[in-house]
Amino acid sequence: MISVKGELVPPAEDAHVAVLAGALMDQIRAALDADADELRSSHHRLLGNVPPEGIRITDLATRLRMTKQGSGQFVTFLADRGYLVVLADPADRRARIVRLTASGGRTVADFNARMLRLERLWADRVGQRRYATFRQVLAEIGDT
Repeated sequence: MISVKGELVPPAEDAHVAVLAGALMDQIRAALDADADELRSSHHRLLGNVPPEGIRITDLATRLRMTKQGSGQFVTFLADRGYLVVLADPADRRARIVRLTASGGRTVADFNARMLRLERLWADRVGQRRYATFRQVLAEIGDT
């Protein structure tokens, strides 16, 4: 076992998948923190799931596997800060459509560029073929 910040951490070969996934998320958070904006990875995840034509909040919640209330809170947070705009759905005035603002679009593009750099780093570390296989396995497991 290795001691990190006073905690015992098992070697990678003995670690369960939550520890391994957590280490990847730590690297992703570090890449996001490069500019130290007010957004967390969960905010970026939501922004990245808003298509150019917009999306209903209920559909966004389904896509994100969140409750409608939870996604609504995230949408409110992001709209209040200028990343999203919320409009009435012309097909159903009771429903709301969420769209990216110009600022939201730039934020998504910046996030995607940072993630691409990080993924290239990982692919360089383990090799292109192994990294491609890793991504395929993640996609398969995440589809369950």
